[in-house]
Amino acid sequence: MTLACPTAQHLLARRTVPQPAPLDFVVVGLNHQTAPVEVRERVAVRPEEEGALLGHLARHADEVLLLATCNRTEVYLAGVHGDPLAAFEGAWGHALLDHLYVYRGEAAVRHLYRVTAGLDSLVIGETQIQGQVKRAWQSARERGLSGTLMNKVVQGALAAGKRVRSHTGLSDKVVSVSSAAVELAQAALGELSQRRALILGAGETAELTLTHLRAAGVQDVLVVNRTAERARALAEKLGGRACPAEELSAALPEVDVVIASSAAPHYVVTAQNVREALAGRPGRAMFLIDISVPRILDPEIASVPGAHLYNLDDLTAVVQRNMQSRRAALPQAEAIIRELGSDLSRWYLTRETQLARQAELALACD
Repeated sequence: MTLACPTAQHLLARRTVPQPAPLDFVVVGLNHQTAPVEVRERVAVRPEEEGALLGHLARHADEVLLLATCNRTEVYLAGVHGDPLAAFEGAWGHALLDHLYVYRGEAAVRHLYRVTAGLDSLVIGETQIQGQVKRAWQSARERGLSGTLMNKVVQGALAAGKRVRSHTGLSDKVVSVSSAAVELAQAALGELSQRRALILGAGETAELTLTHLRAAGVQDVLVVNRTAERARALAEKLGGRACPAEELSAALPEVDVVIASSAAPHYVVTAQNVREALAGRPGRAMFLIDISVPRILDPEIASVPGAHLYNLDDLTAVVQRNMQSRRAALPQAEAIIRELGSDLSRWYLTRETQLARQAELALACD
């Protein structure tokens, strides 16, 4: 007599299906809450370094996503091999354990959802992070480092961010690092309409900064960038003046406010630059804010008489004052994160259970 292969129903009736494996998803990183700017800048990611960093991290996991912004550097891993903390430290070659956090499984998923929704940002509800997560995911996919699990988690995170912003009003009032920087300048200098400003950079943050400066009444804004065309495009778009990078030292004596939001492998403005600029304008102070990571304004500028230097960490108090109107929306936002996180967990359990059943059936028919 030939015995037929048991059906899945018969097999499940007499055998216990193995429990699904725990969600193999991990995040390790640091941010503005766990590390000061001088630590965060050690793990800043320049475009030319991204490939090497991902190559190192890919030796420790099947899927890898690297998220680096001015306030955080995080590595998301699926299919982890070994210790993710050691993988992170090894990638950058620094001792960072005192500043790192690590979340696993569902906690890691919820963390990415909260990050993407802007709930873990210095400026709660800010919108830039949504695009930064999407670009990080696109980079991982282009390098073949994002598979089924990473894709599903990031898609869920992007959906969570969109839903939080559209359903809670968390982002209705404009509050950003750029707006906080301009508000800090107003607090120090008073009315800005008669002041001149200089922006170092021509990216998204620089554009937001220029927008807020113009809204604050600043009529004359110089835009300096290594790429002259980008500086000119931004200046023309929002009503500023492009200044060639090689003329930066000559332009400094003209300005009262300098806001830096660019990337460079060295300090772009030194203490000596500022000392010479102030010597040509006695009695007039200069207000400088560095919202770049790594910083591009030499910290020694703070010791120059007449110069007032601030960095990202100094913006925290300004941001906190402006966040009261958003805090009322946090419970609803957190509820959305929990709901969508549970949806991801159910998807994972269903998928793993189906795979376990298929494996059990295949083993019985072998």
